[in-house]
Amino acid sequence: MKRLFTALLCLFSLTALADGDVPAGSSGPAHKVVYQCNKGGVSDYKFLLFSVSQLKEKYGDDIDIVVSCFGPGLHLLGKHPEREVHAGALDQMTYLDTFGVKFHACGNTMKALGWHQDDLHDFVKMVPIGADDLMLLQEQGYQYLVM
Repeated sequence: MKRLFTALLCLFSLTALADGDVPAGSSGPAHKVVYQCNKGGVSDYKFLLFSVSQLKEKYGDDIDIVVSCFGPGLHLLGKHPEREVHAGALDQMTYLDTFGVKFHACGNTMKALGWHQDDLHDFVKMVPIGADDLMLLQEQGYQYLVM
């Protein structure tokens, strides 16, 4: 009976991990960072994605990264940006997405531009207010970085 209980407990734990849940007693990644992306120049986008890549490379699964874009920074996440975005940006973001980096788009900026969810790349999550997103993430322990 004890073996059955242990086997069921292990199965439950693996299922929870596969669903992305953090096991009880675990605090998740040691590091949590939110980047503010509110500038719209090609060099701004390059620097941001380079910085995100470097942190993810250094800390791997031990870091949770969110990139919150609003204002001119939103164009980085658009399928048809109205500002220039460097070649390779989409490939970089898609690659980072596969390693758990999250990209958030400000709903207010989207409204101002006349954009909808389908104007964003598939891996992007729309949030109602970019500044609110930053505040809420910081309240969850994310360190704030502005680029």
